Amino acid sequence: MEQYRTHGKILRGLGGLYDIRLCSRDSHAALCGSHGDLSATSPLAGQTISCRARGLFRYHKEKPLIGDEVCVTYTDASFVLRGEEVTPDENGTGVVVSAILPRRSALIRPPMANLDMLFVTMACASPEPIPQMADKLLCIAEYHHIAPVVLLTKCELSRARAEELRAIYEKSGFPVFLLGERGEEGADAVKAYLREHLPAGQTAAFAGASGVGKSTLLNALFPDLKLETSAVSEKTERGRHTTRCVTLYPVSSDADCPYLADTPGFSALDFEQFDFFGKEDLPHTMREFAPYLGGCRYTNCSHTKERAEDCAIVRAGEA
Repeated sequence: MEQYRTHGKILRGLGGLYDIRLCSRDSHAALCGSHGDLSATSPLAGQTISCRARGLFRYHKEKPLIGDEVCVTYTDASFVLRGEEVTPDENGTGVVVSAILPRRSALIRPPMANLDMLFVTMACASPEPIPQMADKLLCIAEYHHIAPVVLLTKCELSRARAEELRAIYEKSGFPVFLLGERGEEGADAVKAYLREHLPAGQTAAFAGASGVGKSTLLNALFPDLKLETSAVSEKTERGRHTTRCVTLYPVSSDADCPYLADTPGFSALDFEQFDFFGKEDLPHTMREFAPYLGGCRYTNCSHTKERAEDCAIVRAGEA
């Protein structure tokens, strides 16, 4: 029985079963040039398969995450040959995640790996926007070298608030997009931004409280997804969790296309090993501070309550 070993990306995981998009033949051949342990040919190349992970991961207290690049091992019993068409065996016999490749980042909430771009999403009304939540997400993304983008949804419900928030975040140096309640307004601009700034193989996620319109926007960007959505409760002004697990969606049929993550509503990022940072690092996550850092009279300046003549950032804020 012949054994094959190839690379893939985990798109979804539920009940210990993982959906994995395997590399295309071209990508696989390129990987074989730098990883001698990969099979020279891969019958299931470019297909999406379902399988479980090796039990050894539990022994080492490791768990594959959505977005992980993994090695997948399988045998002749793992696929069926019908003419020239190769399809995975529906029982997943012999297919297993055998290794997790090094991660660029790993989150425990939402549980995903290798995030490259974060769309910090706020509704301008229903539910009311919470800028403090957005600011925390932006700072954490900056600290971990995840490219942040600000999305303001449901703008037709409060145009004044939408323009006020846009002015704040654009002046701070962030890309900002205004979107309508159903997602159609502004969706083309977001799609163009993704095409230009999210390279092949990278992943973008949408962060924000439930009910701000993340799944609605994804449906507007890519109608074939048909993601479940729901209305905000009139009584609590809170959204209902329509997305229950992290799922990656390829943005095209190309084997090496970028991915979008639909995630349950969340307003905080929890990195593995509680990788938080101290207040001394906080100013360096504020990109609008950059021109003024080092211009304060005292090295332990908090940039909050000092006199303007002593703090370059306070002085710039007043100006």
